[in-house]
Amino acid sequence: MMKRDQVWMTAQTQAPLIMALVLSSALAVAMTAVRVIHSGSWVYTFLVWNLFLAWIPLAFALVLWWVSQWPRRPWGLSMALLGGWLLFFPNAPYIVTDLMHVGAHHDVPLWYDAMMLFVFAWNGLLLGFVSLWIVHQIVERRLGVVAGWLMVASALVAGGFGIYLGRFLRWNSWDVVTMPHSLLANILDLLVNPLAYPHAFSVTVAFAGTLAVMYVTLALLLRTQSRFDRTKHA
Repeated sequence: MMKRDQVWMTAQTQAPLIMALVLSSALAVAMTAVRVIHSGSWVYTFLVWNLFLAWIPLAFALVLWWVSQWPRRPWGLSMALLGGWLLFFPNAPYIVTDLMHVGAHHDVPLWYDAMMLFVFAWNGLLLGFVSLWIVHQIVERRLGVVAGWLMVASALVAGGFGIYLGRFLRWNSWDVVTMPHSLLANILDLLVNPLAYPHAFSVTVAFAGTLAVMYVTLALLLRTQSRFDRTKHA
């Protein structure tokens, strides 16, 4: 049963939230377009693709939310959507690692590139955390508070590990479908021979821990705001 202090998304709150995310992403794309026009270089256009990938987990989360409103909730479909969300979730915070590409290129001011990369990273975090918040609330409503936070912890660890797989081993989410055996073999080799992958543990823990602190802060802010609103209208 949903607790009184729990924040929940409604159809009325979805529209402005999605619009804000669209506008924020549009700003990132516009900054890239301005850079291309000014410099004639397409060096950072890969960020637009990464931003598109960051939207996929939110799409899964929104569909999962929609399915969760059905009178009869199909367990199989819900689990498939949850699996799809978890598979693509690392793509959202992954954009933070693109900050490593900042540098002076093609007579574009360094401050502009730094700001543009930050906007992309900001969008990745926003999209990831919003999708995580939606899934968190769905699981918490269905299975309770402890299960909700266990899901969050699992997702953040998976996200940190996914970032390592993407940035260091260059695997992509769709490789689960296109090259499942090779991907699984690489992961198993990593688990069996951890010394051969010296950065795997540190990168996973560093990203999972950082994302956890950021998400818990966001969750506390949302819950505090919810209680404040109820007190104000009581």
